[in-house]
Amino acid sequence: MSLYVPQELNTSSVPPILIPFAGGMTRQNLMSRIRMHNLHVPGQKNSHGGVAGGKLDTVEKIPIRARSQSWLIRTRHLLDDEKLNRQVPIISKCLFLLSVLLLLITFPFCIPFCLRVSKEYERAVVFRLGRLIKRGTKGPGMFFIMPCIDTYKMVDLRVLSFDVPSQEILSRDSVTVSVEAVIYFRISNPVISVTNVNDAQFSTKLLAQTTLRNVLGTKTLSEILQERDVISSITEKVLDDGTDPWGVKVERVEIKDIRLPQMLMKSMAAEAEAARDARAKIIAADGERSASRSMVQAADVIRGNKVSLHLRYLQTLIRIAAVHNHTYVVPVPLEIVKKIMQRLRRKS
Repeated sequence: MSLYVPQELNTSSVPPILIPFAGGMTRQNLMSRIRMHNLHVPGQKNSHGGVAGGKLDTVEKIPIRARSQSWLIRTRHLLDDEKLNRQVPIISKCLFLLSVLLLLITFPFCIPFCLRVSKEYERAVVFRLGRLIKRGTKGPGMFFIMPCIDTYKMVDLRVLSFDVPSQEILSRDSVTVSVEAVIYFRISNPVISVTNVNDAQFSTKLLAQTTLRNVLGTKTLSEILQERDVISSITEKVLDDGTDPWGVKVERVEIKDIRLPQMLMKSMAAEAEAARDARAKIIAADGERSASRSMVQAADVIRGNKVSLHLRYLQTLIRIAAVHNHTYVVPVPLEIVKKIMQRLRRKS
């Protein structure tokens, strides 16, 4: 519920009972905490779009005395929280001094427990009493941690990879396909990868599955089979934008395998075989037509020259005799018989 807050807020306007809690607290800090608790300052818009003035933003009417008491209680609660927040660094400093004292007392036996080594491709995200240190990370090489108050988590900066499990995806033309992919990524910001997400690799894997499903759902079967590079680049861009708040950089996305249903594979194989047979018949017909034309031209040439015809006849006989060692009865042309008979008559 929205309450009235004075425009000029300082220690002089705070009731006397709250003055001990308001010491050291700036107006900006108190105003920010007031906004957090749904209080409004005159002339400023509230979360419902109304302007907080000297009246309540809500329709409900609350007596002035009740409003003032609620204001006192809530403001005192805010000031108490601010006081506790100011005490946290003091406690941290005390614990830090105790840790240093313990380190000096146990020196040099505590050195093995305080020195850590990170490899060239590793970074250590260090927390001190649960809070991130100023530098955030340490390494590579040897680094020092305070005993009892420092904890760290080692982060690998190398390019890592994982397989996206087989996804049953319904394409845009209502065909079910099973797709597997490989994702290559690396940690670009170790601090964010530790503080913003519980498990960066597992979260990236889950996001990759949903992203791949969404991208392939907008493609037809022919596009999925022919445009693998385009699908990989789109998936990489979408996945990289989604993992950027986690400190993860997606380097590459590759479609590893695309499996179709058995019935669809059989029908596609039959269609491809029929297309191949049709092309083979067309090629054979073209060859026969070309051969027929060549034979017609050769016949025209041989028909005009009887010697060429006889030579062709003899070549055919030689080819037949060379294949098998058999006796063949070959009819002799009538012209040759006539010439032989004429020669015999002349001799006689």
